[in-house]
Amino acid sequence: MAKGSCHCGAVSFDVSGELRKVIYCHCEQCRKQTGHFVAATSAADKDIDIHGGDNLTWYAASETAKRGFCSHCGSVLFWKSNGSDKTSIMAGSLEKPTGLVADRHIYVADKGDYYEICDGLPVFAQSDLI
Repeated sequence: MAKGSCHCGAVSFDVSGELRKVIYCHCEQCRKQTGHFVAATSAADKDIDIHGGDNLTWYAASETAKRGFCSHCGSVLFWKSNGSDKTSIMAGSLEKPTGLVADRHIYVADKGDYYEICDGLPVFAQSDLI
């Protein structure tokens, strides 16, 4: 079982199911909301148990997805595509050891101009998941 939380602890969660490998997203929305690119895993909604959900705010980031963050400390915790039965979980919100490994970079056409991707993982100009 994986456990995670926001910085202040007002929102915490348990994941009882399998976590996807980490995907690095370099899209403009992720960069604007977090200040850099995002590292996220995901799990089936049925396997995620959120505690302190009244402290979780969902922001409709686009017409197709929303982002969940703590309304107290502002920690970004989740990303969810509308109509999906899975939720992306920010890898940094999970307690160690996670056992996770990085898998790929997506939306690199939007990446910041102040860094290079040099880790040898597969890169996709947009998303390979669409």
